Amino acid sequence: MLAKWYFNQNSFSSGKVLFDLVCSHMNLIEGDYFGLEFQNHQKMMVRPKHTTLRFAVKFFPPDHAQLLEDLTRYLFALQIKQDLSSGRLPCNDSSAALMVSHIIQSEIGDFEESQCRSHLLNNNYIPEQMPLIDKIMEFHSKNIGQTPAESDYQLLEVARRLEMYGIRLHPAKDREGTRLSLAVAHTGVLVFQGQTKINAFNWSKVRKLSFKRKRFLIKLRPDLNSSYQDTLEFLMASRDCCKVFWKICVEYHAFFRLFEEPKPKPKPVLFTRGSSFRFSGRTQKQVIDYVKESEFKKIPFESTNRALQAQPEHFLGRIQYRESPSSSKPSLTMSPDVDESSKQSQQRVDKSPLRSSMVDVSARSREKHSSSPLTVPYMMGSKSGVVSNSPHLSASSGHSHGMVNGQKSLELCSHSPDGRQPSPLTSPLLNDACSVRTDDEDEARRKRFPTDRAYFIAKELLTTERTYVKDLEVITSFQSAVGQDEATPDSLKNTIFSTFEPLHKFHTGFLREVEQRLALWEGRSNAHIKGDYQRIGDVMLRNLQGLKPLTANLHKQSELLVELEKSCRVSRKLETLCKDFELQKVCYIPLNVFILRPLHRLMHYKQILERLCKHYLATHVDFRDCRAALADVSEVVDQLQGSLIKMENFQKLLELKKDLIGVDNLVVPGREFIRLGCLSKLSGKGLQQRMFFLFSDVILYTSRGMTATNQFKVHGQLPLHGMTIRESEDEWGVPHAFTLVGLQQSVVVAASSLTEMEKWMEDIKTAIEMAKTRNGPSSELLTSNLTDNKCPEDSSVEAESEDDMAASRISLERPTPHRGNTMVHVCWHRNTSVSMVDFSIAVENQLSGNLLRKFKNSNGWQKLWVVFTNFSLFFYKSHQDDYPLASLPLLGYSVTIPSESENIHKDYVFKLHFKSHVYYFRSESEYTFERWMEVIRSATVPSSRARVLNSKESHLH
Repeated sequence: MLAKWYFNQNSFSSGKVLFDLVCSHMNLIEGDYFGLEFQNHQKMMVRPKHTTLRFAVKFFPPDHAQLLEDLTRYLFALQIKQDLSSGRLPCNDSSAALMVSHIIQSEIGDFEESQCRSHLLNNNYIPEQMPLIDKIMEFHSKNIGQTPAESDYQLLEVARRLEMYGIRLHPAKDREGTRLSLAVAHTGVLVFQGQTKINAFNWSKVRKLSFKRKRFLIKLRPDLNSSYQDTLEFLMASRDCCKVFWKICVEYHAFFRLFEEPKPKPKPVLFTRGSSFRFSGRTQKQVIDYVKESEFKKIPFESTNRALQAQPEHFLGRIQYRESPSSSKPSLTMSPDVDESSKQSQQRVDKSPLRSSMVDVSARSREKHSSSPLTVPYMMGSKSGVVSNSPHLSASSGHSHGMVNGQKSLELCSHSPDGRQPSPLTSPLLNDACSVRTDDEDEARRKRFPTDRAYFIAKELLTTERTYVKDLEVITSFQSAVGQDEATPDSLKNTIFSTFEPLHKFHTGFLREVEQRLALWEGRSNAHIKGDYQRIGDVMLRNLQGLKPLTANLHKQSELLVELEKSCRVSRKLETLCKDFELQKVCYIPLNVFILRPLHRLMHYKQILERLCKHYLATHVDFRDCRAALADVSEVVDQLQGSLIKMENFQKLLELKKDLIGVDNLVVPGREFIRLGCLSKLSGKGLQQRMFFLFSDVILYTSRGMTATNQFKVHGQLPLHGMTIRESEDEWGVPHAFTLVGLQQSVVVAASSLTEMEKWMEDIKTAIEMAKTRNGPSSELLTSNLTDNKCPEDSSVEAESEDDMAASRISLERPTPHRGNTMVHVCWHRNTSVSMVDFSIAVENQLSGNLLRKFKNSNGWQKLWVVFTNFSLFFYKSHQDDYPLASLPLLGYSVTIPSESENIHKDYVFKLHFKSHVYYFRSESEYTFERWMEVIRSATVPSSRARVLNSKESHLH
């Protein structure tokens, strides 16, 4: 009965209100992991002058990579610091020293011997710290370059491996009177003797938890192989202790094991039996989904210039009700305690942002107060973790931040303190950067320009050719950068120059001819009266015949891609040059996709000519030229088809190699990429989100850690040879689950939907059959150090040695920035998958042109130049811009026509929507409307899974 007491002395409210106020104040989105801890010795409703509440971690997840916010990890780090200093998190000297080194790295920055030693002498982080100072300093000297956010991450990486991580002991006795302690974790109920775990009862084995007075009962599922009794009984100090622990168990089980918040049972009419307590709040899965969906509107958490209190009681802020001297009403304060030994540190806090979300509610409460240890702590709150009327959220919820290749433009991007890119859920907002066209202008334009379908097909040639020439200019810019680098082999420089320079020159001339023809067709001279210029076939025929001598250059695309990859492996300098170039705004898609553009462009010419031939009557003046041009381009496309398929697979392997950590030999002859996407892997720690990569010989599963490069870390591999697959939903009670049974390891996974499960199972079955009949690469060559990267939940042994800290060390070399909006990251955020078949279809479906766009709650329409490629829409002010202002990945979106109730009374409007994100787009004609709907559906609607792998096999081998 706390929160409204703050506002009105005579009214009462639940602690949940207070907790929501705290989360709102800190802008804490993942608040469900936390709660307010308090001590209750007596069952009396009292109003003391000093009632102390502690804001603390309530649920400890098995993998801190599941925490998606920097602020959340920061608060978890504070909890670890407090547990370390209080002795609640025991560990050996090596682990303790390593954790303290990460703590002081976040507080004072890079190692400087005198400063570090002085800081450790003045601040105590662990009991008996003095003998470990030299070891702490040794570890600290190896943390050079770590940001505060990275230090938090590394601290949690070490802590999570300790046996007592997140453990809160509740004293009990067994039937024989032996003193024990009970605890609960994400895996189930644990039994400790002292600080040693002696038993663990996994949730899957527990049938029921209950309590009767002071007795805590665990009923197990029948197991013939187990020596346990059906019901285990433990005696606790009191009924209250028993009930508190039972409630904690109920909440842990619901939070980690359920997909959705459990529905409350209906209240009985007359009599109640047992406790009415039920878990209320979001489950971990719901929290993760919510944060991913809301990531576009979060306020960044500043992690630079941090200075924290060193004393243990300072680590987590306290919330107090204290009587104000000037008023009879109590006042709410939340602040770290301060004593004389930390005044200097506190002054740094006052002068710096200290991670802007974590500030004091009141500066008046900087005085020391005492509190006794919590003997029977219980957590209040954590239903939503964020309050709807939060001033921070309301100020930002109307804004979306545009992000293109991780670049900021026109203040469209959110800032990330650790250098990582915003989520691919990022939605573009161009505000004043774009013009707004009026309806009068739109109507005047319609009357002025032709309405013939052939005109709009020809106009598609013009708009896509403009984008293609811009893409060629990206390669010529890269050619200039490479040409100035002495480390680049002359053969590579010559190959790039001889391949792209003639192509760029040719297509610049071709674009000029198309623009002139369309200008005449649109009626800007009297020539259109004769009808001589209302055609495009003659221009295409003449230029495609002129392109034939350059066919040899098109064959060089594959040689160029291979030679560039080999040169990068030899020269670190060239590799860095390529990465730096790829991070420039103009390089809005992967660099090696630009290199394959000339091969893709021929397919687009073929499609345009096919549409023209289908539209024209045989007697039309343009029909003969279009048919002749179609024959010419079809001949070249057929010649290059085999090379194109090989290069697309090669390009995709190169791209995936950049996204993965722990892979040595991904790009090898004979390996084909088939599908990538999100699946939930079932382990003793519950369902864990993982990225799976299916190749023709092996399946990799990975997770994304908090690294500056945004890469995915390989956890394990499953060779396809000898593998079987079966549905397992009934077996495990998890929706859309299936089991991969390998020769050495079996893995249970769950898809996000029935459709996703069917796609994965079909592709895996097809790949298994192909693996039986083909001599592909050996999966053992995939990586040489995979066992070092294996995570604890993927091991048959649940516990890990706390001395095994190799995974927690970070390289002294500063990591190279990495693209944060690749298709792998989009699939991770949207919890979906994409196949090589989808990528092949996407290559064929590319489009450019002007569109009018409006948001769900806006009135005006913005005129934009829009390019659709690589499953994304890229937005420009005009076709003359060198780089896009924003992007919108479309995986997971749906494209429909607005309903009557949406009051969009315009022609040729389509609607894009994903959860709460809604955009409307207007095109200029029926033809362009159909084309935009067609290409966008190719990215949003799952491809028909008629397998084309076998047809590709002849080209790949």
